[in-house]
Amino acid sequence: GPGMGGPLRSCAMAARTISLLWKIPLIAVNHCIAHIEMGRVATSASDPVVLYVSGGNTQVIAYSDGRYRIFGETIDIAVGNCLDRFARVVGLSNDPSPGYNIELEARKHTKEQPLKFVELPYVVKGMDVSFSGLLTYIEDLTKKKEFVKDGETQGDEQFTTADLCYSLQETIFAMLVEITERTMAHCGQNSVLIVGGVGCNKRLQHMMADMVSDRGGVLCAMDHRYCIDNGAMIAQAGMFGLQFGSESMLVKMEETQCTQRFRTDQVEVVWRPKTRGKHA
Repeated sequence: GPGMGGPLRSCAMAARTISLLWKIPLIAVNHCIAHIEMGRVATSASDPVVLYVSGGNTQVIAYSDGRYRIFGETIDIAVGNCLDRFARVVGLSNDPSPGYNIELEARKHTKEQPLKFVELPYVVKGMDVSFSGLLTYIEDLTKKKEFVKDGETQGDEQFTTADLCYSLQETIFAMLVEITERTMAHCGQNSVLIVGGVGCNKRLQHMMADMVSDRGGVLCAMDHRYCIDNGAMIAQAGMFGLQFGSESMLVKMEETQCTQRFRTDQVEVVWRPKTRGKHA
């Protein structure tokens, strides 16, 4: 875990079967930890602040004292869920993904032909973010007479699908950049690693790169091969757990289970040295 119940149970059954057939140990892998470790390997990032953004998760994370600590997260729906649901509302295709098609619409914004920015709720609560109210607000905008789903606007009050996609991206990514910068300042870090499916978004990467550059730091970003869910990241984290004998990852057959709410900070990260910084 974490994840959806059906796929988790199916994969757990397959893992148990392979373990019994080949007489090999079972390793319990946290999905988020796998994303982080794959990112660290792929980008050679040693100790970054991590922004984990996907369809089911939105967290800002930093390593401290043997665990990945969550400094900020969504208090309702994940950023990817917000993007996907809005894509369905405006009729964007699922091929290759709803979020990517929102990005394509938003890319229509250029200096020569700028899109209209529609002001949306900007909800940052301390170190946490909220997307559910923003989603409801922008969904309501699509029901107004000023919304032009296809074609060009005829007046200043009208707005298009591309306008809303652009506005949605700018708003939610600004929220994510804000809480990431706060975590950098608190932890004294100068690098950021973006992981998870939404991390493929070029606009998010550019906005984050601008912030990190202003602080004299480095952005560690990846393409879709490593951002989206993949088997290699699970294997990588499992290998670390096996090599270093993590008690929270090595499990007996009769104790194996899957959980949809497996928190990132529940895992003992024994393959990294324990450090007690000011953010511990």
